[in-house]
Amino acid sequence: MLSTIVQGLGCAAIIWGLVVVTVQGIGSYKIFRYYSSIPPKPVSPSLPKDEVPHVTIIRPAKGLEPGLYECLASVFHQSYPKGKLTIYFCVSSQQDAAYPVIRKLLDNYPDFDAKVFVETEDPYLHGEGGHVDNVGPNPKIRNLSRAYREAKGDIIWAIDCNVWIARDVAGRMVDKLCGYQADGKRATPYKFVHQLPLVVDTVTSMSSSNSEGQTLLSGSAVTGGSDAQSNVDVPSSTFSRSWAHGGGRLEEMFMATTHAKFYGAINTVGIAPCVVGKSNMFRKSHLDQVTDPARNPLLKGTAATLPKGLDHFSLYMCEDHVIGDLLWRSDLPGYLNHGLVWGDLAIQPMAGMSVPAYVARRVRWLRARKWTVLSATLVEHGVESLVCCFYVSFGLTSLPLFHQIFGIPQTWRALWYLWLAGVTTWMIVDRIVFKRLHAGQSIYVDEHTPTFARGFSRGGAEKRRWGEWFLAWLGREVLALPVWTWAVFLGTSVDWRGKLFRVRSDMTVVAIDPPSEEQSTLHQNGHGGRGKKD
Repeated sequence: MLSTIVQGLGCAAIIWGLVVVTVQGIGSYKIFRYYSSIPPKPVSPSLPKDEVPHVTIIRPAKGLEPGLYECLASVFHQSYPKGKLTIYFCVSSQQDAAYPVIRKLLDNYPDFDAKVFVETEDPYLHGEGGHVDNVGPNPKIRNLSRAYREAKGDIIWAIDCNVWIARDVAGRMVDKLCGYQADGKRATPYKFVHQLPLVVDTVTSMSSSNSEGQTLLSGSAVTGGSDAQSNVDVPSSTFSRSWAHGGGRLEEMFMATTHAKFYGAINTVGIAPCVVGKSNMFRKSHLDQVTDPARNPLLKGTAATLPKGLDHFSLYMCEDHVIGDLLWRSDLPGYLNHGLVWGDLAIQPMAGMSVPAYVARRVRWLRARKWTVLSATLVEHGVESLVCCFYVSFGLTSLPLFHQIFGIPQTWRALWYLWLAGVTTWMIVDRIVFKRLHAGQSIYVDEHTPTFARGFSRGGAEKRRWGEWFLAWLGREVLALPVWTWAVFLGTSVDWRGKLFRVRSDMTVVAIDPPSEEQSTLHQNGHGGRGKKD
């Protein structure tokens, strides 16, 4: 009986390993195919003026992020026709540290259709006849609500404030969304398009670059919650320095290895929505339609009582996934589901993130995703190198077939030898993929390209020697299982943008900090009412 159970587990382990290896192989192939050279020029910017689609860019901002000015300014440097762009920046209040940076941008680019919206000045939330609970507790959606309502044209491009994009990205996003092709023909358009995100830890270059860099290396600045102007205190010991600033390296490693491979593979196979809300483009008309219960039969129960448009998602923590998922599942004839704009990167500079901050960040998003994609979250630990290689090694040393054909001993020693060989191979593949993405070979470099976005092969300031790369890789892999366990089994609360929330099993969230006009609890009906508080 025991032998049968062991062999059954061994078969399951081998099958799981084959699935993971296949997915990683697809993702790695796509990365090498599309991120080894600069993508072709976009088609839409060169269309006749009256045929170029109008795009409204909405960018939420919170705090003084690393490289904030350069990231926000990247939308002003797009090759897309200036007259076809509307740019809306969004902050919670004029006291936010990002507000002066945005005002400076608006002064520096006065000939653009650009403005800043302040949440505390939104009449829908704070004006006469409005109410703070007209929009749910999600801070990002509250920030963007007015910009979405006042968008010009149909195409919405939501970009996080801490993301830099290259000059031709707007055109290629529109091409993918609308189906424009270089041969003049039209491909089937998409409901939703997005980019592969990439994190660049800039602590090395910023620590010695300028006063702004010194300020941004304060531990809290990386999350956008600090207005501090003091210089950074870099610990002298290697361990203390790594603990205080090593979280950025761990995040950088995750986004350029495991995340990139699976993100690319899942978006290639197209079996399920897989999006990150760094840079997403969609149509306002589509979002209004799929959030209207009169036009979308998928909306039932609580979902049918929520506001329409972007505000519909203000109850959810993972608004990017929920938006993508609803568009994916909704019937919009003539449109493909999601399209990844291959070759373009949404680059996020990071600095000053401690190891505890990295752990808290991963826990936050795992808990937020736990109820949105429960099955995927429950098996996520099995796609990490240490666990997956153990599963495969167990299968290889448990099934008689491998002993009979390949002579693999059915011993613990053989298991650990195979595990070590598998982890080493995995690490080599990760190193190759990491270097491909961080080389920056698909980035169009001009005078507006900051050093953090150039890549190490194009004059970038950040290079990762083998020793420091290996330590970051090992640290992330070792932390992966404990972080997953803590997030999935040991709590439901998350701290996001300075506010504490509890994630419910229906994917909605409730603010559990003391209520105030700026931070109200989520009501049972999810909008505009004054019902019983949870």
